[in-house]
Amino acid sequence: MDQEESNYYLVDSDLDLSFTSVTSATTLSARSSLARSSLTLSFNESRLSTASTTTTPSTAVPNLHHRPHRRHDNPNWAAIKAVTTLSSDGALHLHHLKLLRLVGSGNLGRVFLCRLRDYDHANFALKVVDRDSLTSKKLSHVQTEAQILSSLDHPFLPTLYGHLEVSHYTCLLMDYCPNGDLHSLLLKQPGNRLPVQAVRFFAAEVLLALEYLHAKGIVYRDLKPENILIREDGHIMLSDFDLCFHSEISPKLENRTQMKVGSTGYVCFSHRVTEFVAEPTAAFSRSCVGTHEYLAPELVSGNGHGNGVDWWAFGVLIYELLYGTTPFKGGSKESTLRNIASTRGVRFHAAAGEREEIGMAEARDLIEKLLVRDPRRRLGCARGATDLKRHPFFNGIKWPLIRTYRPPELRGLTVKRSKSRPRVSHVTGVSTPRRRRCLWKRLIGRLMRIKISKYSLNSNSNYYSYVNYNIRKYD
Repeated sequence: MDQEESNYYLVDSDLDLSFTSVTSATTLSARSSLARSSLTLSFNESRLSTASTTTTPSTAVPNLHHRPHRRHDNPNWAAIKAVTTLSSDGALHLHHLKLLRLVGSGNLGRVFLCRLRDYDHANFALKVVDRDSLTSKKLSHVQTEAQILSSLDHPFLPTLYGHLEVSHYTCLLMDYCPNGDLHSLLLKQPGNRLPVQAVRFFAAEVLLALEYLHAKGIVYRDLKPENILIREDGHIMLSDFDLCFHSEISPKLENRTQMKVGSTGYVCFSHRVTEFVAEPTAAFSRSCVGTHEYLAPELVSGNGHGNGVDWWAFGVLIYELLYGTTPFKGGSKESTLRNIASTRGVRFHAAAGEREEIGMAEARDLIEKLLVRDPRRRLGCARGATDLKRHPFFNGIKWPLIRTYRPPELRGLTVKRSKSRPRVSHVTGVSTPRRRRCLWKRLIGRLMRIKISKYSLNSNSNYYSYVNYNIRKYD
């Protein structure tokens, strides 16, 4: 049967038939077939009360957190508003949805591609969890994910459009990412590796997502390529928040002096910079959760861990994107965990006969500072993403403009270009179509003079250029 024709409208009395009869995709995402599964070993977990498993009628849970992010140009919000306006009680119900196909499954539930009835221009992902098939511990993970999703408002994190509790099912309506996950994209590349410029692009967006989560006191604990989805515009979206935990946070503003040194060795200028720092340094948990290749040493030991596990995993992520494998991978899960717990430092695979890309030295330096076994000395554990943004690996990125950067051109990545907002680099400074037309002639003249500039316009990396500044920073 054709997948596009096998649509099922969800009726509350036929839930089991609806969720099991939808045609699955011919090739499921790597999240369900080749993905590394997350483990959960508890050293100090309380049992969930039986009251949490009671069912509620088919009704949308009221959304207490308004999400202005991209609401003005997001067709999904327009479709949701149209449906709820026509609904008898002004709420979204399960019968408003039609399932198209199964796109993936995990240890908690399955994810379907779905649309709203009579609104075919907006695609959604519906995560369906059968509470009757889960243990009390996994039920608590479902509750954690729903609570976190309801509070998120960030371009690189999912939007929760609806939370439905029907019969013994929990349904979460979220953004659909047609480009799959980063793990699947990695497997399509030569040597399962990405160019340095592409790694910098994805790592920068993941860094901003982690910064936002940590600023809310959320420790992610499950960072890996399988959990990094790619939207239709080529930008990323973190997923799966069932292993997160909350902590207290104390935001603060810190001042520092930044001095730029010229090629002659003299200071060109200096200025004071005020930085916002919000890192859950007091976070602590004894639960051993995550994916074995991405576990931090303190997590493996079981003596307790905090926010540092995310920065360790961030270093492993950059390593895998660059080298096609994780740094401590062994022949089995047990040997991988032994390698992580050992005192041996990270080793880099040297590609014989290949010319090293620009930025590889900076990438190795960042990885070494992230994969430090002592969390107290690990980069990011004290001041979070604020310190990582200042690392030379990310030089050349203008963080407020990152959403306008053009995604890298990679095999297997199909990017839908936006007509209303052009993709630009921070070098061009073009922000609107009108200004783009007005500056076109002047841009030709600038390109003729660019030879004497210290900046580089590389047509193969037009989402941003790598600029190696010599900057001395004084706290």
